[in-house]
Amino acid sequence: MPSLDLMLAFAAATAIFAYMPGPAMLYAAAQTMTRGRRGGLMAAFGIHCGGYVHVLGAVFGLSALFELVPPLYLAVKIGGALYLAWLGVSLLRHRDQDSAASQLAPNSPRRAFLDSIVVEILNPKAAIFFLAFLPQFVDPAAAFPVWLQFLLLGIVVNAAFSSADLATVLLADRAMMHLRGSQRVQRLICWCGGIILIGLSIRLATAKAAG
Repeated sequence: MPSLDLMLAFAAATAIFAYMPGPAMLYAAAQTMTRGRRGGLMAAFGIHCGGYVHVLGAVFGLSALFELVPPLYLAVKIGGALYLAWLGVSLLRHRDQDSAASQLAPNSPRRAFLDSIVVEILNPKAAIFFLAFLPQFVDPAAAFPVWLQFLLLGIVVNAAFSSADLATVLLADRAMMHLRGSQRVQRLICWCGGIILIGLSIRLATAKAAG
């Protein structure tokens, strides 16, 4: 097993990164605003499932392709940004309460889950984060093989980030309980959710590979 000092450093760093406000939290909040608590929870679960793709990518070294082949990184990044923008524009187009309701229900939670998996998989910065973060806490001299350490550490990191997303969903739902009701508020919720998603798409499209 890795040393206790290494594991304590890993736990502290993971907690800081997981609960630092970021795009995943904003995305989970936007999904909760427009689809309700169940939709938000399914979105968080979708992000969690998509995160395992990046964990496995780090285990098998696939994430390194993004650093070795910049055009591949750019293609995935633009694809993810366009998908986020499409989700945001879809919300902005359905401004009327009746239209929004028909668009977001009854398949809303399932759609939120599937959309979130795609959004997470098409986020190359998440892949590079796992690739850059996990090796710092892998001990080649430990009893566990390196690939297994990558896998176990990745699972812990993904679970920690998901716990922060779940907390965001619950807080957003609690706040929305006081806002839902009128048609005007419902339109405003859809607008805010759409703007957040479009903002996230711009952030992803303009982000650099490093950092």
